Order: sequence, then C-alpha cells, then structure tokens
Amino acid sequence: MITKRTDSSDVDFQNLVKLLDADLAVRDGEDHAFYHQFNSIDMLKNCVVAYSGDHAAGCGAFKPFSADTVEIKRMYTDTENRGKGVASKILNELEIWAKEEGYSKCVLETGIAQPEAIALYEKRGYCRIPNYGQYIGVDNSVCYEKQV
Repeated sequence: MITKRTDSSDVDFQNLVKLLDADLAVRDGEDHAFYHQFNSIDMLKNCVVAYSGDHAAGCGAFKPFSADTVEIKRMYTDTENRGKGVASKILNELEIWAKEEGYSKCVLETGIAQPEAIALYEKRGYCRIPNYGQYIGVDNSVCYEKQV
C-alpha cells in the first residue's frame, strides 16, 4: 500500500469522492443535501490517495480550519479494500502533512450512520468534542479533534 499526496484536481481522488458521495447519499438519506453543501472538493490543496497495486483504494483530504487547525475531509475506502488499514494509513499521512505545514490540531465531523469511521477515529486517538460550526445542533453528526 502506497500513498500519494496530491490536490483535488487528481482524477483518482475525484473518482473516489464520487463513490464516497454515492455511499453517503444512502447512509444520510434525506440529510444528504445538508451535508453535501459542506463537502465541495474545489480547490482542496491537501489530498491523499492510497493505492493497492495500481488501484486507487482510498482517499482523504484536509483544509485549513483556523490558524493552527485543519479539518479532515472526504475520507473514503472502496468496499474491496475495507478492513485492510487503508483509512488509517491515509489519516496518518494527512496528520503528518498537516504537522509539516505548521498545524497542531485536526478536527473532523462524521455521521452516526458511519460506525466504522467513528471506530477508526477513536482508535487513532481522536477525542469527541461538541459539534462545531455548521454541525452545531445536528443530531446525526459527531465531531472529533486530535493534537498532531
């Protein structure tokens, strides 16, 4: 498994995000339109794609959230590569990259309908925090943070 740092113009990243959006449309149901508005990939400068051989197996990204914090976005592993550590490898690469760019903290939001994502973040040392920003008061969202 190798990872590649890229940006949102990367075709493999874009294709994985399409799969992510299709998955989230099912999981989120009628709430999908609310979440979708916050997940544009236009102009993301910090994206990671993981490869199993020559197959793009997963992706993730971050964007600046504040002077010392990034927000982890667009985490996805395709169905045939789940349970193989792909997401953990991507998240680790994003955290390293954020630290290299001078950030000291990562925040993220995920949905209660994504138990595998919640398990990943908690396993990787993320602590649950009150919902922030547009997720305040959204019962289907859970938010996390981690010092890097």
